[in-house]
Formats: sequence, C-alpha cells, structure tokens
Amino acid sequence: MTTVRMPAVYLPHGGGPSFFMTGERKQRYQATEDFLRSIPSLLPAQPAAILIVTAHWEESVPSFTGGLHPELIYDYYGFPPETYALQYPAPGNSELAERAASLLRSAGHASRVDPQYGWDHGVFIPLKVIYPEAHVPVVAMSLQASLDPALHCALGAALAPLRDEGVLIVGSGMSYHNLRDFQAAAPASFAFHDWLDTALSTDRDGRTRHLAQWSSAPGGRASHPREEHLLPLMVASGAGSNQPARRLWRGAVGPSCLGAWAFD
Repeated sequence: MTTVRMPAVYLPHGGGPSFFMTGERKQRYQATEDFLRSIPSLLPAQPAAILIVTAHWEESVPSFTGGLHPELIYDYYGFPPETYALQYPAPGNSELAERAASLLRSAGHASRVDPQYGWDHGVFIPLKVIYPEAHVPVVAMSLQASLDPALHCALGAALAPLRDEGVLIVGSGMSYHNLRDFQAAAPASFAFHDWLDTALSTDRDGRTRHLAQWSSAPGGRASHPREEHLLPLMVASGAGSNQPARRLWRGAVGPSCLGAWAFD
C-alpha cells in the first residue's frame, strides 16, 4: 500500500452517463472524458483508496458509505436502457469510512457511516472512466445539507490527514452547472472560471475566504443556480495545503467552460 502523499482534486463528472453513450451526447463530453482518463498519469502513485465527495448526495450530517459492495444508484433520467445496466464493482472500504468519520468528529463536526447507501452517478461514472478496472477501494461522502461553503472547506481540512495515508480525495461536481439556461448563461461561465483561478491561487485560508463569497463572483450565480455541484470543490480546497491550487484542465462542454484543479 502506498504511503505517498496524494493530492485532493476537484473534477467534472460529466452529464449523467454521457461518457458511455454514442452520438452527439458523447461527443459533447469527449474532451471531459479524455481528461478524466488522464488522471492516473497526473498522480504521484496509484492511490491506496479514494474518498469521493459527490454533488448528488446531501445529508443533515456528513455521511460516508460503509458498505463493502455498495449498490449503484442510477440517479439520471431519460437515458438509453443500457446506461442503467452499467456496473462498477470496486470494493468499498469500511475502515476508511470509519476513519474519515472519526476525523470529522475529532474536529468538532458530527458525522456518520451509512452501511446501506450506494454510489450515485457522481461516484461511479467518473471513476469508471478514471479507473475502469475498478480495483481501487472507494468510499463516497455526502455534502452537508446547509451547502455552507466555509463549512465544507472545514470538512476538507479535517480530512486532510488521509492524504498522507495514500487516500486520493476527489471532489466530484461540475464547475458550470446551469442546465436550465445552458446556452444563454454560457458566457458567464468563462468569467466565473477566471475568478476561480484567481480565488484558488492563494493559501488555504485565502481560498476559504474567497470561496465563501463565490455567489457574488462574476458569473457565479449564473453558473450555479444551486450550488451543490460546486461544494465538492470546497472540500477539496480545504483538504489541500497552503500551496496555491494547480489547474489541471480547462475545457468546455458545448459553449460552456469547465475546469479541474488539484490541491497539493
């Protein structure tokens, strides 16, 4: 098992199961898929396990999947039948779930391990691209239902010791997520990503201060009418060190900008 310090990363998980479709929908997300496939080459080593914070799970108390073989949750709608037969048989890791929950409690945050909850598409879709062999153990983490950005930065800071245990912390979301106004709001996404690059280019406290004000940033609320897909970024940033973030990728889905960052 590796003991190399792993980064925390914030990645786009795509639109539903689009990576596993054909035609125009897959083409729209092809650049995102290509980026996700490159993730193993961007890491210092293969992670011992993955803790992935998903935008699609909200709980009043931050929660972790504790099952050894979590079922998949096909929480997307209107897609071809074959996309509801996708599998991702990676093992769970109950010890990591308990360790993560304990770290939160030690930092003064309530937490729980849910041995029954499964993996939604914010978990299994990007990981199926990144590690198709499904050989790295996975634990999923929920958001806290208040969606408070400073709180999620603090949750990430509490989880930071896991990085020295070979755990890759992944924030799984989308840095642009305005599905109701996909075309018209797209120009705002570029302004928001410029702001994110600046906001993330400082130490951890500075990032926390900036991210707490994300909704007043240029293009912020236009890019995220509801912020659940941005909150995994706060956890990843909080888990990082005082080094500035590294932009891993800047691409596009149709007319809209997308980004990914690493926190060393």
